[in-house]
Amino acid sequence: MTETVLDWLPDAVRRGSTLRELAPNEALFHQGDRATAIFEVEQGRLHMIRHAIDSRPVILHSARPGELFAEAALFASTYHCDAVAPVASQVRAYGKRQLLAAFRSDPALAERFMELLAHQVHALRSRLEERNIRSARERVLRHLALAAGADGRTVPLNGTLMDLAAEMGLTHEVLYRTLAALQRDGAITRKRTEITLKKS
Repeated sequence: MTETVLDWLPDAVRRGSTLRELAPNEALFHQGDRATAIFEVEQGRLHMIRHAIDSRPVILHSARPGELFAEAALFASTYHCDAVAPVASQVRAYGKRQLLAAFRSDPALAERFMELLAHQVHALRSRLEERNIRSARERVLRHLALAAGADGRTVPLNGTLMDLAAEMGLTHEVLYRTLAALQRDGAITRKRTEITLKKS
């Protein structure tokens, strides 16, 4: 099995975790359900969805393999959004009782978890800054630059362009037009599974 984000947890906590397999479009939990666990994506993706006043679903976050989600459940009685798998996915659930007990008994363990959360807060702030960029072109370029892999240019497309649009807070029509314009200008090249930045 590949290394996961919480491999450093005590064996007892790891053994107490459970693996859930989700079919495409299956919900893991719904807003208002009793919060009993936090989760780690092992395969696939999970969308955190909240429904706007007009009932339109808004994707708050898309968790990918190696990422945690629903961490707020550690200190909440219910989940604050829906969690839905857009593709077939595997998710590991860690019971919040066991996790909190482990953190209380081992301050070093709690500190490591806090470090992980701090990195996630930093990533969240970057996404919020991105959504404040009014120009679709600049927003897309910033997102691609932040999402680029080790070469600083290649962005793997793990989901659909509609997923990508939702992540950036754009309609899919605006994203399609913006990507087409960037490609015409020579700023990017596109393949089915990746986008490559050509200009700084």
